[in-house]
Amino acid sequence: MDKDFSGNRNIVNRLARIEGHVRSVKAMVAAGGDCAEILTQLSAVHQAVENTTKAFLKNHMEVCVAKAIQEGKKEEALAELQIAIDRFMR
Repeated sequence: MDKDFSGNRNIVNRLARIEGHVRSVKAMVAAGGDCAEILTQLSAVHQAVENTTKAFLKNHMEVCVAKAIQEGKKEEALAELQIAIDRFMR
């Protein structure tokens, strides 16, 4: 993937927050934490992953797909984008 460093930094920061959140939930489970609270935290992690995926997909369209179209690789770029969307929508 081509690098839009501002977009990539945003994604890396989001992933770091998710990683920390998952560690926290893991510790809650290991300590026998409250089930309802653990489920709430897992839901928050799930939402954070979805939002990060959307942000990455947006960055991919704005940077990678746009560049491929400029380079005359429109069909290839759109086919790849469709595959990415299909994976996300499962």
